[in-house]
Amino acid sequence: MASPPRTRAGIDGDPVRIRLAAAAAASVIVGMGLGLRATAGGGVAKYGGDALYALLLFALVLLAAPRSTPLKAGGVALAVSWGVEFLQLSGLPAELSRHSTAVRSVLGSTFDAPDLFWYAVGAVAGWLAVRLAHGAKTRCSAARCGSASSPPGGSGQNRLPRPCGARDGAATADQRRQGQ
Repeated sequence: MASPPRTRAGIDGDPVRIRLAAAAAASVIVGMGLGLRATAGGGVAKYGGDALYALLLFALVLLAAPRSTPLKAGGVALAVSWGVEFLQLSGLPAELSRHSTAVRSVLGSTFDAPDLFWYAVGAVAGWLAVRLAHGAKTRCSAARCGSASSPPGGSGQNRLPRPCGARDGAATADQRRQGQ
């Protein structure tokens, strides 16, 4: 089964929709982080917070650069998370954290190697969430249109969902832009 053509963004070509979804996701993630900190303790709060930190960075990347692919957004989120963690080896975040709780929340204070793994978990969770949401949207769109097309000269077997608004044999706008 052929997958629908991808836009440059890899998820949905409308930057406004991506930004709105990323802003909503960032708000939810911050709420989850505050809730986790208020209700859990020990490793659950610490490492869950690490994963949520990377997930928040993932959402912020999409908010700032909505045409980024999910893989690129995850890579940037992971690189920034790891960069902040390795910066903690210098002692600068610890010094700045003594003066500001906000800085401590963003930069942390001491290096902890297991954090690196949990940042990766958060970045992968962001990538997976976007990919699953995109797959659900694609399936939903095909079901909503309800029609399927078969290749020209085909027997009707292996019928593929037709993009909404497309006629048999007509290319979608994305296909025309991409020269397909």
